Amino acid sequence: MNNPIPLTLPSPCWLLDEQKLKNNMRIIKYIKTQSNAKVLLALKGYALWKSFPLIEPYLDGCCASGIHEAILADEAFGKEVHTYSPAFKEEEIDKIASISHHLVFNSPSQFRRFANQAKEINPEISLGLRINPEYSVSPTQMYNPCGLYSRLGTTLANLDMSVIEACEGLHFHALCEESADTLANVLMHVEEKFGKYMAQMKWINFGGGHHITRKGYDIEKLIQLIINFKAKYDVEVYLEPGEAIGWETGVLISTVLDIVHNGMDIAILDTSAEAHMPDTILMPYRAEVVGAGKAGEKSHTYRLAGNTCLAGDIMGEYSFDSPLSIGDKIVFEDQMHYTMVKSTTFNGIKLPCIAIQRADDTLEVLREFGYEDFRDRLS
Repeated sequence: MNNPIPLTLPSPCWLLDEQKLKNNMRIIKYIKTQSNAKVLLALKGYALWKSFPLIEPYLDGCCASGIHEAILADEAFGKEVHTYSPAFKEEEIDKIASISHHLVFNSPSQFRRFANQAKEINPEISLGLRINPEYSVSPTQMYNPCGLYSRLGTTLANLDMSVIEACEGLHFHALCEESADTLANVLMHVEEKFGKYMAQMKWINFGGGHHITRKGYDIEKLIQLIINFKAKYDVEVYLEPGEAIGWETGVLISTVLDIVHNGMDIAILDTSAEAHMPDTILMPYRAEVVGAGKAGEKSHTYRLAGNTCLAGDIMGEYSFDSPLSIGDKIVFEDQMHYTMVKSTTFNGIKLPCIAIQRADDTLEVLREFGYEDFRDRLS
């Protein structure tokens, strides 16, 4: 964050920087203005709804992955709601259809099962099908939506022409933290397999995974790809960034509770990689720490570990200019996306509070969590 980290907040705490969020949104606005694309917030990556008033003016709506995200988009965002799920449930489809503008099915069988029902509930709803171009570039197979045996989207071999004729749009998602160059390669595969169906559609959704707010991303190339695609097929183009919305907009503040030694110094924190930063384990990736370097880079190296009983609840090894002490603050950078949405109360550990540092530097604590949040999610 550009301003000093306010260390008087409750610990642990997710702290959103309002100004940085607005900076990301200005990039999104530029892309929208120059390309005439529509951009949706992917709630699966960022769903801090009390910050929606900062985001809503720049976006066209939200994309949801099921009924709860769709309801949140409808209630808290108030623009377009686009809903896709790998499989919809009979008892939920009426509600989803009633509040969705676009409804995207994962397979021809789901389309055949629910499309007419959705249209009866909401005659204005636009129906689509997710396609799988069988090509993707992803940092790990866990996040590869087009990998071998993927359940996500319909391959060309499984396409049903009666469904295609009933569709108003096609959706694909083949990126994860990728560049405009990668998108260009994906589009080549999409057009090679499904290009002959594009012109009969009203819209094509390019999905998410576009790292458009990351430094060095070729924004102009993205804009040109969209312009060319729209001109070629005369369709509306949608993007669904999630991570790019919250990219580098905030931190997770934690506190050193104890320091133990077992072959190396280990600092136990009041946060958890497993419960609060699961992508660091699942991706995996190393979260940067303010003022720290890699192991051995600075004078004092510590393993940073979480406060749960999971042996692998470890953030990594970091070095510091000075020795750590009990009570010191450890600040993990870039912890707004895929953190709150994935967090758990595993082992009864307290969820971090949520706060915003406003553009005028005032602080607002939005939510603090306690025992009831742990108790009430169970029975």
